[in-house]
Amino acid sequence: MRTTISIKKVHSDFVRQIEEISGENLLSCNQCGKCSAGCPVAAQMDLLPSQVIRMAQLGMEEVLESRTIWICASCLTCVTRCPKGVDLPRLMEALRQVSLRAGVSELNLDQLDPELVRELPQLAIVGGFRKYMK
Repeated sequence: MRTTISIKKVHSDFVRQIEEISGENLLSCNQCGKCSAGCPVAAQMDLLPSQVIRMAQLGMEEVLESRTIWICASCLTCVTRCPKGVDLPRLMEALRQVSLRAGVSELNLDQLDPELVRELPQLAIVGGFRKYMK
């Protein structure tokens, strides 16, 4: 799949919507990677947290198809490590909200690997119920 990046996409309604819902400026992130390096659930993600924010910065709506936005435990490790103070869990929540508003059904927890469920922190499971319930 080939994606074209343009200034029009960077200033798209999608980017404005994410920023409005989250209250964060996407361009505050300078892609240092500390969020991804410290993320306790990064190994289970299909995109690293830094990749998610980069795709959002570039207006790539394909980011909504990522499992990462649903797996984020909102543990705030990334926020504490971010030199720019970007609240990535708020951005992940905004992406989930946009996805749900577009009609994407919630993640079915029964489809998760039982081994993963056993290993996940309880915070991730409790946070998941909050995220996946309409």
